[in-house]
Amino acid sequence: MKNSVKANSIKQSSAIDWHTLTPLQVEQKLQTAKSGLTQNEARERLTKYGPNRLAPPKKRGPLLRFLLQFHNLLLYVMMGAAVITAALGHWIDTGVLMMAVVLNAIIGFIQEGKAESALDAIREMLSPHATVIRDGQHQEIDAANLVPGDIVALASGDRVPADLRLLNVRDLRIEEAALTGESLPVEKNTETSPADTPLGDRYGMAYSGTLVIYGKAVGVVVATAAQTELGKINQMLSGIRNLTTPLLRKVNHFARQLALFILGLSALTFVLGTVWRGHSPEDMFMMVVALTASAIPEGLPAIMTVTLALGVRRMARRNAIVRLLPAVEALGSVTVICSDKTGTLTRNEMTVQRIVCATHRINVEGVGYEPIGDLCIDGRPVSVAGYPELALAIRAGVLCNDARLLNEEGRWQVEGDPTEGALLVLGAKAGLHLKDNKEQAWPRIDAIPFESQHRFMATYHCDSQQEPWIFVKGAPERILDMCDSQLDGNDEHALDIDYWRRMSNDMAARGLRLLALACKRSAPQSDLLDHDDMESGFVMIALLGIMDPPREEAKLAVHECHRAGIRVKMITGDHVETARAIGEQLNIGVGKPALTGAEVALMDDDTLRNVVMEVDVFARAAPEHKLRLVQALQEGNQVVAMTGDGVNDAPALKCADVGVAMGMKGTEAAKEASDMVLADDNFATIASAVREGRAVYDNLKKFILFMLPTNGGEVLVVIAAILFELTLPLTPAQVLWVNMATSGTLGLALAFEPAEKGIMDRRPRPPGEALLSGFFIWRVLMVSVIIMIGALGVFLWELNAGTSLEVARTMAVNIVVVCEMFYLFNSRFILQPVLSREGLTGNRYILLAVAACIPLQLAYTYLPTMQTIFNSAGLSLLEWGKVLAAGLLLFLLAELEKWLVRCTGLGRKLGLR
Repeated sequence: MKNSVKANSIKQSSAIDWHTLTPLQVEQKLQTAKSGLTQNEARERLTKYGPNRLAPPKKRGPLLRFLLQFHNLLLYVMMGAAVITAALGHWIDTGVLMMAVVLNAIIGFIQEGKAESALDAIREMLSPHATVIRDGQHQEIDAANLVPGDIVALASGDRVPADLRLLNVRDLRIEEAALTGESLPVEKNTETSPADTPLGDRYGMAYSGTLVIYGKAVGVVVATAAQTELGKINQMLSGIRNLTTPLLRKVNHFARQLALFILGLSALTFVLGTVWRGHSPEDMFMMVVALTASAIPEGLPAIMTVTLALGVRRMARRNAIVRLLPAVEALGSVTVICSDKTGTLTRNEMTVQRIVCATHRINVEGVGYEPIGDLCIDGRPVSVAGYPELALAIRAGVLCNDARLLNEEGRWQVEGDPTEGALLVLGAKAGLHLKDNKEQAWPRIDAIPFESQHRFMATYHCDSQQEPWIFVKGAPERILDMCDSQLDGNDEHALDIDYWRRMSNDMAARGLRLLALACKRSAPQSDLLDHDDMESGFVMIALLGIMDPPREEAKLAVHECHRAGIRVKMITGDHVETARAIGEQLNIGVGKPALTGAEVALMDDDTLRNVVMEVDVFARAAPEHKLRLVQALQEGNQVVAMTGDGVNDAPALKCADVGVAMGMKGTEAAKEASDMVLADDNFATIASAVREGRAVYDNLKKFILFMLPTNGGEVLVVIAAILFELTLPLTPAQVLWVNMATSGTLGLALAFEPAEKGIMDRRPRPPGEALLSGFFIWRVLMVSVIIMIGALGVFLWELNAGTSLEVARTMAVNIVVVCEMFYLFNSRFILQPVLSREGLTGNRYILLAVAACIPLQLAYTYLPTMQTIFNSAGLSLLEWGKVLAAGLLLFLLAELEKWLVRCTGLGRKLGLR
């Protein structure tokens, strides 16, 4: 009974800022001790708090998920068109339409299933086992059985199984990059921190899902399952609704408007034909059904799917894997790219970039762990052999080091601390390729490992002449306290403390992390190193500036995004100075202030919405800050792409219009929450993806500009005949033939259009821009009227000349189809001329589509079976000449209109190219 009261008296862990409490206060709050809980206490708390695992969300069954894929207006339009064509007995057309419907549903079903595994990936990050102290004994248990108050032991290589308040720490360093974005492993201690301390600066805490890189510790469990920081991210993910893409929003809006217009026009035509002109209701009903079938853009969903799929294929060749099909076009419409820093804009590979000796300042070229790059003084590469203090600094960094530099399958990797790995890479650039080989000549005799309270690491060596050396590396202020002199060439001079402090401030202002190197040419007082040997007598060798550098390709990609009118914002969990320095190198946020997560947290939504477009660098950002920033941008009518690789990026990735994850170094949680994965972690691929996305949208617009006038021409021909009591130039069957023969073959070729030149010189299209602008409506009306005049005019001319009704109607049908063939070439470029070799032959699929359409029309005209079905008739060469002349006239008038728009500058005013 006592244990039950004790367990129930514990407050929910999420209600307390554990990092503000001392270890003793935490033990008292959780009613535990260093000897741990008893088994009975652990059982009762497990009953109260539940297992330490993230609860899976309720999922819809596969059948329901599949059926819901049909709940889409475009698919309703397609199915409606299929029903109409089935009613008219055109089963081939019906089959094609239903195949497109089912294909859309299958693609959506598969992609939705992949997206639902995002939460599963986060759950898998929890440690499967944990070492706890219960009843005073160390024991290994399933991490799911951990409860608040459990005492957990951590060692190097462990994944932290729950959120812990650290009680006892020995040289503990934890990699929190996936959770906070911090580039380097974080040194932990048992100190308290203020309540508003950012997650990455709570040094007395260890968080679930992070990885112990070095050292040991003992901590008490303060939060499990959904109450952990990892669990809160999981809750944010499950609470984010899936947003539709700009394309789907516009196509749905366009389809609704067009459907209403078609239905209204059909009803008006029926009324006019029956009431005003006296046609029989039966004849008018069949004509209205034919008009409706011809006007419905049944090819639009199919062309959208094919165009997006082609974009996916092209992007896959550039190492961009698209998980959600509409994301291809959405990338082309982005106005803002929010990028994580660590591992995305940077390589997540610490690199020595600057070395400061007593008389020389050396810049180190090359980035990442690949040991390629020169050491330069005043822009000139230098040999290390000519600079003794530089050579000794590099040797000290290689020897006073516990990391290993490995080349696995052509990829350089560091095993151990990233900062020490950077020193090994520097050594390799200078010719000291393998630490193990150098240790044969300079064997290590003893070492003092790094400890946070001492802030240095020291090693004791003997050189090839058996002379003793003690090397030390650590925080500059600590190393300078040990030094009495400094190395200048081969000579030692008195320590110039002011010089080293100036250099430290200069390098820190550049966002570099500082490391000092010193040496002592004497043996320890005893056989082994002791802290007494470290108090004085050292010679200052050099200061090293280390940074996780920006990717070279990221610089070019950011520049291209700026050229394309896209704002790039950096949102990182790293320190503000580092973020600002990286931003300046990438030309992000130059001359603008940087905001921290703490400052974002103090802003209400309205303030944040006003500020977010004025600031481009956000530092010390927690997952909830990233999510708020993305939402604030979206509320400001921006189309947002978010890139990232950590668990902390997953909520923002899912919320963004396009989430882009890194494939090589990205966590599974980030990949599964994203719409697109960059297989090579190359930020530059995003610029290529934007280019593809813009091309996809262009091709969809081109298809609409082709489809609507051709359908509109058919409709106007019939309506004009009804209104003016003329003989109908097209029968219902002939209207359906034109629709089936042209939309199914000609329009599809536009999906294969390559990107136009200068596509990345455009500003992003406004997020609220309609699919059909005023200019596009003009183009649709102009071409529709020209087709109507050509078909109706020739039809009436032939009838007046005594030509039979069958021949006149056959000429009208062929004029409509030939006009579509010619106009297909015009549609390749919205404003640019096609009167060139590239314009006429640059898309071979258009040539193939026209070549496929010609025999169809010849069969329609000359085959007896087709003549019986459609009442068509054979044409003479002169009559074919008139048909071709009508098509050529449309082609020339369309090119003339483009020329006039270009000459008057109207295209630039309308934002067209």
